[in-house]
Parts: sequence; structure tokens; C-alpha cells
Amino acid sequence: MKVGLISDIHGNRVALEAVLADMPAVDALYCAGDVVGYNPWPADCVDELRERNVPTVMGNHDAAVAAETPFRFNGMAKAGVEHAKNQLSEGHLEWLASLPGERCECDGRVKLVHGHPDDPDRYTRYTYPREFSPRMLGDEDVLVLGHTHVQGAKQFAEGIVVNPGSVGQPRDGDPRAGYAVVDLDALTVDTHRVEYDIEAVQEAVGEAGLPDRIGTRLARGE
Repeated sequence: MKVGLISDIHGNRVALEAVLADMPAVDALYCAGDVVGYNPWPADCVDELRERNVPTVMGNHDAAVAAETPFRFNGMAKAGVEHAKNQLSEGHLEWLASLPGERCECDGRVKLVHGHPDDPDRYTRYTYPREFSPRMLGDEDVLVLGHTHVQGAKQFAEGIVVNPGSVGQPRDGDPRAGYAVVDLDALTVDTHRVEYDIEAVQEAVGEAGLPDRIGTRLARGE
């Protein structure tokens, strides 16, 4: 069984479409949160996941939009939250508000969180020494997290810890949209990147009246 993993879409419809078109055939698709925020198309991204019935956990931007949960946001992030609130319907907001903080799929073999499993607001980076650890794993074979917008995976005897990277706003120096695919039979993980039309997103950012840097940083993957 193969499962596709996405995270941190952040209202970037163009990047999401590119990821879904590039992804090989999978038996299930899961999202580690932050469907909305920053970019111009929060409603389209929510609609895509709802139509596909993608199991999703709540990210901090999702929570800020749906439940006005406090978080230390910079000016760009605040602008994205306000834009999403203005663009989303009551049904969209209800869907976001219904998202759990964690969920287990595939008979408990795959666990989804947004930040650290013990702290949803904690930025856990695989590149830092010992941050991705087998101690993060419980009974699941695969722990999926997002939040950092930095793609990475580590395989241990106990299982896999993976951040599929950000679909809509990568921050690891690679501007291409990120995702991952896990083979649950072989217990292996492959990370992927795909190019998308960043200039189209930058133009839409300007048309939406969002801060210019939301668009310009996309070209640098920051």
C-alpha cells in the first residue's frame, strides 16, 4: 500500500495542482495541516481536500482562521489569515474547525500531526541533530509532521519520521513544491519536488492585495 503525504499548502492552488498532477498512483492521500494562510486561494485548497476526502489535521494557520486561536504571527502571516477569513464560507470554516490535532490512519500504522507529536506548535527540523528521533514514534510505523516547511525523512528500526515539505511555501532553499510517498509494505519513503508557475502566484498575490514578499520569497524557497 502506498500513501501520498502533503503539508503546508497555505492557500497555494497552483502548487497544489502541480503536486497532485505529479504524484504517482497512491492508495490514500493525507495532509499534515495548514491548508490555508499566506497565499491567495484558501477556498480552492479547502475545496480540493474536501472533494477528495483527504484526512487532514489542523495546522496553526487553520486554527487561527477557523477558531481565532492566538499564535505569534508576523505581518505576512497575519495578512494571510485575514485574507482567508474574508474568502472562506461558513462551510469552509466549519470544516477547518472540525480538523483534529492528530489522527491515526491505515489501522494505526500512520500518525499525522502538524508540529511535534507532544507540542503542535513546536518546529521540529530533521536537519538539526537528533531532532527526528525514534522516540517520537509510538505504536505507529510512520509519523508524519509539517510546520517547518522543510522537507526531510529518517528511517529507524522502529519506523519512519517524515516531513513531506511544504506544497505552497517551501523554506529549505528549494522553491519547488514538496510532497512524499510512503510504501507501507516495504516501509520506505521517497520525497519529491515539482516545479510550478511561481510567477502566476506572485501576480495573484498582488491582485489580492497581499504583501509582496509572500510572492517574492516563493522564488527563493524561503
